[in-house]
This record gives sequence, C-alpha cells and structure tokens, in this order.
Amino acid sequence: MSTLPATRAPLLAALPYWVSLLTLPLAAFAAYMGGWWVLLLPAFAWLLFDILDLVGGLDQSNPDLTRPMEALFWHRLLTMVWVPAQALMTFGLIVYATRAGHLGGWEKIGLFVGQGVISGAVGIVYAHELLHQRDRLERWLGDILLAMVLWSPFRSHHLRVHHLHVGTPADVVTARYNEGFHRHFARVLWRMPRDAWRAEARLLARKRLTMRSRKNPFWRYTALQTGMLALALVLGGIEGLVFFALQAFVAIWQLELVNYIEHYGLTRKHLGEGRYDHVQPRHSWNAEHRASNKLLINLQRHSDHHYKPDRRYPLLQTYPEDEAPQLPQGYPIMGVAALIPPVWRRMMNPRVRAWRRRFYPEVSDWGPYKRSELPRPRGA
Repeated sequence: MSTLPATRAPLLAALPYWVSLLTLPLAAFAAYMGGWWVLLLPAFAWLLFDILDLVGGLDQSNPDLTRPMEALFWHRLLTMVWVPAQALMTFGLIVYATRAGHLGGWEKIGLFVGQGVISGAVGIVYAHELLHQRDRLERWLGDILLAMVLWSPFRSHHLRVHHLHVGTPADVVTARYNEGFHRHFARVLWRMPRDAWRAEARLLARKRLTMRSRKNPFWRYTALQTGMLALALVLGGIEGLVFFALQAFVAIWQLELVNYIEHYGLTRKHLGEGRYDHVQPRHSWNAEHRASNKLLINLQRHSDHHYKPDRRYPLLQTYPEDEAPQLPQGYPIMGVAALIPPVWRRMMNPRVRAWRRRFYPEVSDWGPYKRSELPRPRGA
C-alpha cells in the first residue's frame, strides 16, 4: 500500500479541523436570505454537531507525542487564519445588516446571536489555544480574538487563576455541585474580571510594580476592546455597536456554558492549611466524541489540557475512565442539557457522586466542598 508524501500527510491530518471556516459562507448566505435562515449558524454549531456526534461515535485513539513541530504547521495555521476570518465575518455582518432593507429587527438579532455562538464556540476556543503558546504573535492573535468579544480579562484569569486553582474555592469557573448554569453564569460575570485584575496585581507586586505599570496587560485589553467598539461604531453606527455588543455577550455566554460543563462538581482534595492535591486528569470532564472535537479543536480532551497545559491541541491525549471522568455526550448536547438545570442534575449528579467514590473514597463529608467553605489555596 502506498504512503502519502510527507508534505501532504500533515495537511490531510489537519483538514477536518478546518470545518470551522464553513461558517463564513454560511453567515453570508444567512444574511442574504434573511428569514429563518438567520438561525443557520447556531444550527451548524449545535444541531448539526449533535447529529454528527451521535452518528460519528467516539475517537479513543491517542496521537503520537513525538510528532515534530513541522508536522503541525497546518494545525497551527488554522488558529491564526481564524483571526482575520472572524473579523471579516463579524464586521462584515455589521456593515451588511445595518444597511440591508430586507432584514427586520428580529432577523438582525437572530443573525448576531448566531455570530456570537460562533465567536464563542470557535473564536474563544481558538483564542484559548493561542494564549497558551510561547510565540509572541500567537499570543497577540489570541488577545485580538478575545477583544472581539469584549472578554479580554479571560486571558489573565485563565492563566493566572483557573489553571493554578481549578477545583478549589479560588476558581469561580469551577462550577459547584448542584449549582445550575444560570446562577453560575451570573457569578462568573462579575467575579472573573475582578479575580483576573487581582491576579495581575499580585504578579506585578512581586516585581515591585503597580497596576499603573505599562506591564499591566489590562492597558492592552482596554486599548484593543476600545478599538473594536470604535470600529463597530464607525462601520454601523449605534445599531452596529449594539449588534457588536450582542454577539460579544452571546460569545461570553457560550464560553461560560462550556466552562460550566468542563469542571462541574469536580474538586481537588483539601490537604489542610490551604494546600490541595495536584491537578490530575481526574479534575476535568472528558468527551471523546469525534465530530465535536474537530469543531472545538480537541477542547473536549480537557483532562489532558489541564494536566499538560502547554500541549498543542493536535497532540492532546484521552484517558480511560479510571483516570479521567467521561461525559455521556459531547459539548453540544451537554450544553443543551445544562440550560435545563433539572435535566442536567439528573444526568450529571450521579456521575459526580460516582467520581467521588472512585477517586476520593476517604472523603466522608462533601458539604464544605459543595458550599465552597474550604480555605483558599496558598497564594490565591
């Protein structure tokens, strides 16, 4: 049997992940057609991948960790190409929708809700991949994507708080056991930016600097976000500004829905005096569903991401259930369940209790964990 040329094999391996670029022609078609077609983008991200996950099954294979960086060129290029692609989609829709006479008010709202779903399900996921890299250009591109949804402090919180303190009272993103998504989302909206600011302040203080320093990333966040708002205003006036803010809010909502799913009810064991056990694959929910992992560039292999945060998405590993807990479905279906708290609790609470018995049988009282009454971790 013949083998593929070395130059083609990396491209073919990366090609399924490029499915996200289909959203550009879909957005253009939805805007042109109007009517119920404006729901095409959320139908693509949610309904289509619900179906594909059910049909496509699981992918439990693990990539070769010895693959050279050159073999990941097309994987890396995707996350960078997405930045101008999302900018074109977001601001192109603002220009078109604010001038299109055939689009009514509800159609425009539906169009930008759909854009927000893509900005969150794809854009912030790609930003997440970029901000974890050491390459300066990739980190800047990640900042630009986050500014496009007005959620720039996510970078500081994710790197300075979430990865350090996941599964502890210091991490607002870790959803508590029995906590509904809507209450969790309200809590994250006001605490996440505050905790991000405090984390950067502590880091600068260790360098004998204040938040007025040019090294404070919040100056960059403010400049980028102001630039995005100004561009939306110039291109679409007040109406364009409102639509930009709408898609940003929906994107944040989409992100936090995913965050809710990723760590619901999973806590690290308190060892006493503000010490917690090390982050392990067991502290994140995994999903091995083939289709949605292509759209979300393996974000659902979340256990390995937290265990090895610097590992690029094509190399993320999956784990058997005795090492990492598994979700019953991929994120698109689990997201629908999370929006209906009784359904979510019926589906997930027994799994959390089983996780506790499997990994922490020695813990007899989970009340302090559930109520977030344990001490904050050292340094938090």
